[in-house]
Amino acid sequence: MQAITVRDRDAGVSGLTLTDLPYPHAAENDVIVRVHAAGFTPGELDWPATWTDRAGRDRTPSVPGHEVSGVVVGLGYGTTGLTVGQRVFGLTDWARDGSLAEYTAVEARNLAPLAADIDHTVAAALPISGLTAWQALFDHAHLTTGQTVLIHGAAGGVGTIAIQLAREVGAHVIGTGRAVDRDLALSLGARAFVDLDADDLRDVGEVDVVLDVIGGEILRRSTELVRPGGTLVTIATPPTVQPKDGRAIFFVVEPDRVRLADLADRVRAGRLKPIVSAVRPLSEAASAFVRQRRTPGKTIIQVTQEQGMPHPTTEG
Repeated sequence: MQAITVRDRDAGVSGLTLTDLPYPHAAENDVIVRVHAAGFTPGELDWPATWTDRAGRDRTPSVPGHEVSGVVVGLGYGTTGLTVGQRVFGLTDWARDGSLAEYTAVEARNLAPLAADIDHTVAAALPISGLTAWQALFDHAHLTTGQTVLIHGAAGGVGTIAIQLAREVGAHVIGTGRAVDRDLALSLGARAFVDLDADDLRDVGEVDVVLDVIGGEILRRSTELVRPGGTLVTIATPPTVQPKDGRAIFFVVEPDRVRLADLADRVRAGRLKPIVSAVRPLSEAASAFVRQRRTPGKTIIQVTQEQGMPHPTTEG
C-alpha cells in the first residue's frame, strides 16, 4: 500500500515522502480501515509519539495523520462492535502509524459508525477538532448558558467548531484571530471578534472561559481575563501562570466513540458545520503540511474516492 512516511526527525516537513509499505496488521481488538479521507495536525512532526512507540523505541518509518474516515475491511482477534464493510470515522493512536495511508490499523473503540449521508472528507475534519472543542468547553471548563467564552484561533479547526458548540448552549462567544478571520467567526456565531494584530485583548474584559490554542504570550495575557471562578483551557502548552481565583488546565484530546457519534448527528441535523477549506490527494499530503497561506478550518487528504459519491472541489 502507499502511505506518507517520515524517517528523519531533523528534516521536518521536507522529510515527508510517499512510500510503499506493507499492509498493516490487525492486533487484538483492532480493525483495518480502508482510508477514504484523513486529517492531520501540522505540528505533529514535533510530537515525540510520531517518532517513538510507547516504550520509547524508534518506530520510523512512521505514518502521520490521526483523523480517519473510511470503511472497515478487516477485524482483529476479539474485535466486536464493528463489522466488515461498515463506514467509520475516528482517531488513530498517537504512537502507532496513522491515517495518511491507504489502510490503517485502529483500535475499534476509537471509531464511531458513520452515516451514509456524511461525506468522508467532512467526517475526517471532526475527530480531533470536534472532540477537542467539546472536551475543552464542557468536560474541562463546564461552559453553561449565559456565560462568556473567549475562543482564540476562532477560524481554525478547533475554533470554528468551538464557536458553534458554545453558541448552541447559549454562551456569549468572543472570537480572536487575524482581521481576515472576522467574517467567518461572526458568521458561525461569535458575537464579537478581536483582531490580535490590531486590537487590545484587555478590552475584552472578564470572561468565564478562555479556550486557547495558541500558547505563548497570548496564553499568558489571557490568564488576566478570567473572572473569579472561571477557567482557562489550553491545548498549546502547560500554563505557567494561573488566573487569580480561577483555574488553568492543559489537556490532550482523548478518543470518545459516544461523543463522535453525537458530533456526527449534529452534522446530519445541520447544527454543526465542520469547515473544510481544501481537499488534497495523498500524493500532495507532504506539501499540505507546509502552511504557505493561512486557510480557515481544516485541510483534508482524500485517499480513496467513494463509489457513487461526487468528487469534492479541490482547493489550495
